Amino acid sequence: MFTKIREIVENSSVLVCVLIDEVESLAHARDQCVSGNEPSDSIRVVNAVLTQIDQIKRYKNVLILATSNMTETIDLAFVDRADIKQYLGVPSAAAIYKIYHSCIDELMKADIIRPLPMETIQSILNEADNERLEETKHLLRICEHSRGLSGRSLRKIPFVAHALFLNQSQMTLAEYLSAMEKAVEKEHMERQYFKGFKKET
Repeated sequence: MFTKIREIVENSSVLVCVLIDEVESLAHARDQCVSGNEPSDSIRVVNAVLTQIDQIKRYKNVLILATSNMTETIDLAFVDRADIKQYLGVPSAAAIYKIYHSCIDELMKADIIRPLPMETIQSILNEADNERLEETKHLLRICEHSRGLSGRSLRKIPFVAHALFLNQSQMTLAEYLSAMEKAVEKEHMERQYFKGFKKET
């Protein structure tokens, strides 16, 4: 992989962005490998990755981006090589509202939900609580209950609501929001189940 990257970055007129998703699989903390039952191959992989990164960083036209949901398992030598470390937490209630708003808007365009004007997060922040539509208040309550869920899970909630809790081809926004509430509750219950399952195993 790094050989191919070097071939591309030789062309100085090209900006190369390398994305390593779930970087802990390649740069697992070596001290954990030694203390655990990890094979020595795992340590060699980390050493090789660090060496390759050191070799390509002399090029000015390459940018390496790495992501991880398990930052505590990343080798510190890899972390030390990062110029910028940015923590992105789970979405806030306002961000959740934007995600749900965009999903509902798409469903209205597809005529699955009967069209109804929806308030944007900007208009909500600028108006008093008693001026909001009932549907907006309902969606805000769902957003509060959705705190702690990842962006990936949040994007699935509207689909789960429609697939599992509704049996009509078209519905009102109020009906759909009730289904979304059930979908969020289901997601939280499943997460609790898997947490309990992990503890048992």
